[in-house]
Amino acid sequence: MMVNIANPIYDSVFKYLMEDERIAKTLISALLKKEVVEVDMRRNEYTNGNRDKISMFRIDFGARIKEDDGSTKLVLIELQKTWLETETLRFRQYLGAQYANPENILKDCENDGYGIPMIAVYLLGHKVGDIEEPVLYVKHKALDYDGNHVTKGIPDPFVDSLTHDSIIVQIPRLRGHVNNRLDEVLSVFDQSQREVGNHQVLSVDEDKFNGDMEMMHILHRLITAASDSKLRQDMNVEDEFFSAIENRDTAILQRDKKIAMQDETISKQGETISKQDETISKQGETISKQGETIAAQKEQILSMVKGMFNSGMPKEQIADITKLSTDEIERLLNS
Repeated sequence: MMVNIANPIYDSVFKYLMEDERIAKTLISALLKKEVVEVDMRRNEYTNGNRDKISMFRIDFGARIKEDDGSTKLVLIELQKTWLETETLRFRQYLGAQYANPENILKDCENDGYGIPMIAVYLLGHKVGDIEEPVLYVKHKALDYDGNHVTKGIPDPFVDSLTHDSIIVQIPRLRGHVNNRLDEVLSVFDQSQREVGNHQVLSVDEDKFNGDMEMMHILHRLITAASDSKLRQDMNVEDEFFSAIENRDTAILQRDKKIAMQDETISKQGETISKQDETISKQGETISKQGETIAAQKEQILSMVKGMFNSGMPKEQIADITKLSTDEIERLLNS
């Protein structure tokens, strides 16, 4: 049976969803591929950040996970969600703040003074380059100088304090992609299930999750969110916010396109002017050479006229030979 659920891509719905400890454990367990024994939402003064430029929803969890040998380990889950593409600096600044937070230092245990191991989770409402995998696991490795894996003494609390793994989820890549437990849990984020004309609601086939109590719990909470007037109003506010962003980005895009066209026109005009300047320069060189040639010809004529006159030839005869007037000959002889 198809049911309508609130779209968890909205910050308000996602926060409502993750405030349920059972759901938080289900999602984090699926992401880490480990059993989460205990989870708690940590105090976070950065959640939802400033809305002047972009939605950057952040929420932190302390999760105690069960290792393969039966022991438990406390890890810090830094979960960041965004609708739109953003520069990685925003993510890095937040992680930097978490590294510097003294509350994230282990106390009263054998690893006293070391940082809690951190795992950064990014839920992205956009695609990352040409990476086709919906979920990408980026893990740090310890290597020696020759590139060989170092296993002795690893993991080590000192190393874990200074490095972290990352999990990147490309929500647009989900699109019916269900091959494992994580895909199943993330299917409630699949935006291909949005109702036509209403992005606040997803239409999900409830029958696909029959017998799965955790997924049914997630669906029921999202169904409740869909009928909550306060959450619907919060989603309307988010829609208005992103509509304003889209309008602004469209205006910026059109402005940049117009500026680019103007720059291209100016560039072409500059090329034309440069070619004209080059032509004028060449013409100037030609005129200069012509002037030099004329000057040389005048010098030759003057020398010839003076030579004939000095040899006793009358001016009239010189004029007849050179085709110059007697006045011109006179001026040449007096120059």
